[in-house]
Amino acid sequence: MIDPHRFSRGQGMVILCLIYAAALGIGALTALLVPASPLLRALAADLAATLVVFIASMFFNNSSMYDPYWSVAPPVLVLFWMVDAQAGMSVRTILMPALVLAWAARLTANFLRHWKGMHHEDWRYADFRERGMAAYRFVSFTGFHFLPTLIVFAGCVPVYYAIGRTAPVGWLDGVAALVTALAIVIEAVADAQMRSSVRAGGTGKTTFTGGLWAYSRHPNYVGEVLFWWGLWLFAVAADASLWWTVFGPAGVTLLFVFISIPLMEAHMKKRRSDWDTVCARVPAFLPWFQKRS
Repeated sequence: MIDPHRFSRGQGMVILCLIYAAALGIGALTALLVPASPLLRALAADLAATLVVFIASMFFNNSSMYDPYWSVAPPVLVLFWMVDAQAGMSVRTILMPALVLAWAARLTANFLRHWKGMHHEDWRYADFRERGMAAYRFVSFTGFHFLPTLIVFAGCVPVYYAIGRTAPVGWLDGVAALVTALAIVIEAVADAQMRSSVRAGGTGKTTFTGGLWAYSRHPNYVGEVLFWWGLWLFAVAADASLWWTVFGPAGVTLLFVFISIPLMEAHMKKRRSDWDTVCARVPAFLPWFQKRS
């Protein structure tokens, strides 16, 4: 293993880009060689690319190298499906990729804004590593890399089927576009508000509850989950029989509700002296279950 502290942030950025370029290359080669449907070829390519990133994360002893993969993979998948299907230009085939690209660009930029270099690793990964290195690699392989890849791929499945449909654009497409765009805005605003609070010297021992954070303890997660439901609505708009692709956004929702939020809640309880008070008046997730008077 290589000590990640030996690299500057700039050097780390170059290394990260090279790793993702290698992952893209291996994924593309896999997609060309696997004799299957475009959906299964994309899945094989997605898993192969994830394996490249995982090997790199072991090499540099930093599982956070996978973090941007969540937002980098979807636009690549959507582009591959559109080219393969030779999708014609329509409002739906323009809106879906455009919204996915906007979401991906913002989320990736947000990661890079906070990324300090090759040594920077999410506290969740560090906590698991401290519990025992023997099991850590297995947890990292299954839980930190391949599970999120499968969940994000499932979230993209509705887009795959929507691309293959030529139904006229209707009012539900408008709802889908509104929901997806609103989700991106919610995430962007929540992240910006938190950054402003940090720059102002807040969130030290007390919890920031301004802006959107006054209505949900995790408004950025609300936006993220809503985004995937918006993509699913596009599939239903293209063909109502595609409702069964609901397993995509449902999987993302379960990931955040039962894994991401509980982990963050336990972490915040240790760090914030007022956390119990905040929990008593601000809902954990959905803002319409608001407890504030």
